[in-house]
Amino acid sequence: MSEITADTAISASFMARETLEIPEAAARLSPGSGAAERVAAELSRRAIPFVVLCGRGSSGHAGVYLRYLIETRLGLPVSASAPSVVTGYERVPRVAGALFIVISQSGRSPDLIAATRAARDGGALTLAIVNDPASPAARAADLVLPIAAGPERAVAATKTVVNSFLASAALVAHWARDRELAEGLGALPARLAEALALDWTAWSADLAAAPAAFVTGRGHGLGTVREVALKLSETLRLPALGYSAAELRHGPRASISAATPVLALRQADPTAESVDHLARDLRREGLTVHACGGPAGTLPWLPDGHPACDPIVMLVPAYRAIEREARRRGLDPDAPAGLTKVTETL
Repeated sequence: MSEITADTAISASFMARETLEIPEAAARLSPGSGAAERVAAELSRRAIPFVVLCGRGSSGHAGVYLRYLIETRLGLPVSASAPSVVTGYERVPRVAGALFIVISQSGRSPDLIAATRAARDGGALTLAIVNDPASPAARAADLVLPIAAGPERAVAATKTVVNSFLASAALVAHWARDRELAEGLGALPARLAEALALDWTAWSADLAAAPAAFVTGRGHGLGTVREVALKLSETLRLPALGYSAAELRHGPRASISAATPVLALRQADPTAESVDHLARDLRREGLTVHACGGPAGTLPWLPDGHPACDPIVMLVPAYRAIEREARRRGLDPDAPAGLTKVTETL
């Protein structure tokens, strides 16, 4: 397998270089930053009835991951914020006593800032999980949890996404006093470094003639599923859909064909069997399925780690395969069509 080394990195894309920086960036947060512990201590002193998450794109996918962690570890119901309720419909949500969490890499999107301010005005305790602790979103929030990923130049974010997932997990590990999760996070930098060597080009090569692609998984892996689908769309300009393995058996199943490869991501937890069964059933129908993990696995993978942490590790070989496929097609992974580094929505 061709590797990007220090000698060749200068000619590599920002996306490739920043993917290589993921283990180092993760090490700055794992097993948990002091900021995560301080924020968790503040949350533990409060009787929080529910949580509202706010984020778009990759940050929204980190929110999906955080939702599963909060609901499974803390038993709190979690809702997704719709910023347009504030910016378009000019309504202030009734969130008194709730925890409102905005996740943003830049912390500069006007709708996320406005939604955070509105939640604070509505009586919520607000928390910003951001890469720039001096950003407008951070200034609008009561509490700030920096993800400490460092500068990122690639439009297709990688290390800030991983650290958004990681910071979210560190927060919950402290808040829920989950020692096993904390230990799993402690092992992540080394596992992320190992994952850089995993070659998923068997999957990405099958995308060459595909009119569309599917990514599937469940539970703690759903945020990763949606993030990989987004990277396929923005970097390869390939329509890609990320679905829960349960949801994919319903209406979306009708649109899967021999020409639309499926990537199945599976962590070793109570949802694993359903992902395995889906991969098996699709293959029986003659469809192309590339799977990570378990008895249905076809892609290189590491020995299973903590099941809430492995979906973070799966991002690394997916990012590397997508970046390589983009360059093979003559596309610039650092210049997705029509996109800029900071997306300003209202």
